[in-house]
Amino acid sequence: MVTLTPLAGSASAPHLPVEAIIDQRKETFIPLVTIIRRGGHALFTNNDTTRHQVYSFSPIKQFEFEVDEGRRSEPVVFDKAGVASIGCNIHDQMIAYVYVADAPWAVLTNENGRAEAPELPTGDYRAVVWHPQLPLDRPPPATTVTVKGSSDLSLALPLAIIPSSRHLHMGIY
Repeated sequence: MVTLTPLAGSASAPHLPVEAIIDQRKETFIPLVTIIRRGGHALFTNNDTTRHQVYSFSPIKQFEFEVDEGRRSEPVVFDKAGVASIGCNIHDQMIAYVYVADAPWAVLTNENGRAEAPELPTGDYRAVVWHPQLPLDRPPPATTVTVKGSSDLSLALPLAIIPSSRHLHMGIY
C-alpha cells in the first residue's frame, strides 16, 4: 500500500474510509490489509462456522473480544496512526492488518504493485510504501513524487521483503 501526503499547501480532507468491515471466513480474515483514516473504526463480522477470539497487542491499539458465529463486533475505534496487527487466539494462522493513516490518500496495491488514486490533485507528494513483509527495524521506503493531472505515475523503490512464514520450512530450528 502507498500513502500520499501533499508537500505544500493545505492538506485536504482525507479521502479514506471512516469505517471498515473485516470478515472472518474459513478461518481467515478478509481482507488481509484494511486502510482507514485515524479516528475511524472497524467492525469484525464472523461469517465462519466457528467462534473467533479477535485481538491486537499493537502499540496503536490493544483489544481482545470474542465474535460468535454469525455475529459482528462492536466498532473498534483506531485513534492513533500506524499499523495494528490483528490475530485470533483460537486460530493462530489468522492474521490481518489495519493501516490507520494520517495521510489524506492511502491506496492498496494489487498483486503487481499497482495502485490507483484517481482523485489525486496536481502537486508534489511524499509517497510512503508499506507492506506486511517489510522489515520492522527500518523506516518504510519513501520518495517524493510529482503528479501532473491524470497522467500515470510510476515509482521504483527498493524493497527488502521478508519471506512469508508460509514459504519457510518450519521443521528446521
